[in-house]
Amino acid sequence: MTVQNLTVTEDEGEQRLDKWLRRRFPQLNQVAVEKLCRTGQIRVDSARVKASDRVAPGQTVRVPPLPDPTPMAEARIQGVSAADARMIQSAVLWKDEHMIVLNKPPGLPSQGGSGQGDRHVDGLAEALKFGYKEKPKLVHRLDKDTSGVLMLARTDRVARALSEALRHRNARKIYWAVVAGVPHPRKGSIKFALEKAPGRGRGGEGEKMLCVHPAKMADHPDAKRAHTDYFTLWFLGARLSWMALEPVTGRTHQLRAHMAEIGHPILGDGKYGGGESENMGDGWGAGAGGDLSKKLHLHARSLTIEHPITKKLMTFTAPLPEHMARTWKLLDWKEDDVPADPFEVIR
Repeated sequence: MTVQNLTVTEDEGEQRLDKWLRRRFPQLNQVAVEKLCRTGQIRVDSARVKASDRVAPGQTVRVPPLPDPTPMAEARIQGVSAADARMIQSAVLWKDEHMIVLNKPPGLPSQGGSGQGDRHVDGLAEALKFGYKEKPKLVHRLDKDTSGVLMLARTDRVARALSEALRHRNARKIYWAVVAGVPHPRKGSIKFALEKAPGRGRGGEGEKMLCVHPAKMADHPDAKRAHTDYFTLWFLGARLSWMALEPVTGRTHQLRAHMAEIGHPILGDGKYGGGESENMGDGWGAGAGGDLSKKLHLHARSLTIEHPITKKLMTFTAPLPEHMARTWKLLDWKEDDVPADPFEVIR
C-alpha cells in the first residue's frame, strides 16, 4: 500500500481527526492513530497534528501505508466471518455519516426468516459499522435472489426519513430484467392487485403471490392494489426481452408476479415462470436454455432519492451481477445503449 492523500468531504463535515481516520480505516485503533500523529506520519495540509485536532471539508490528510485488515481482525466482528466481512464491505456503493448503499449480491437474503438461515444482509451489517457503535439498519428489502441497490441507515433519524420517503413514493426505483418473449405493447402499466396464495412458497420466501384483476377486487378482500410500469429496452427476436421495470407500489414479489401474469416471466424465475419448456401466454417459460444462466435475472439497477440530511437529489446505480453480465455479453447487449431512465421519456 502507498501513501494516500485524502480530501475531507463536505458530507464528513468538521470532526476530530481520530474519529475521521477510524471511520475511513476500521483496522486502526486509537493507540495506532495517536502514534502515527505523534511520529508525524499523519499530516493535515502538510502540517503535523494531534489525534484530537479537528479536520474540515477541503483539507488534505496524508495517510502513510497501512496494513490491510487481517483475517483475524475481521474475524472479531461479531457473528461475521472474515470472508463475509470482505464480501459485504466490497458491496458498498456509497457511504457517508448518514447512510450506506449496497449492491446486494443475488442469493443473499435481506433479513432472516423462515427458511432463510443465519446469513443475511441484516446480520452481516455488523461488518458495516465503519467506526460507528451501532450497525446500520435496513430501510427496505430485496428478494433473496434479486440483486442491486439496497439502502441502510446509520442512525434512527435517517432510518425514519428514508422509510418515510419510500412509503410516500418520494423515491424512484428502476429494475432491469430479462423476460421471456416480447411484451405487446412494448411499454405500459400492469395494475393487477396481489394477494397471498395459501400454503408456503419454495425457497423460504413465504407464500406465492396471486394476481387479481382490478374489477374483481370486491371478491378478494385481502388483495392489495399493485402497479408496475414497464418499458422494453431491447429484444432478441421473439424469444427474450431486456426490460426496465418501475414498481409504483412495493408489494412482495410484485415485479415477478406481474410479468408472469402478462405471459412474460422473468428469466430464471422458477417460482412464477413455470418450467423451462412451459409456454405462458406468448412467452417461453422462465428458462431459455443454452448458455444462459438459470439464476433469476432481476436486478435493482438504480434508486433516486433525496438525501435525508443534505436534501440533495441522489441517484445510485448498481453494476449487473456476474450471471446477468454474462447474459448481456452473450446477447451483445450494451448497458450504455439504453437510457438510464426510459420512463422519463414517456412521462
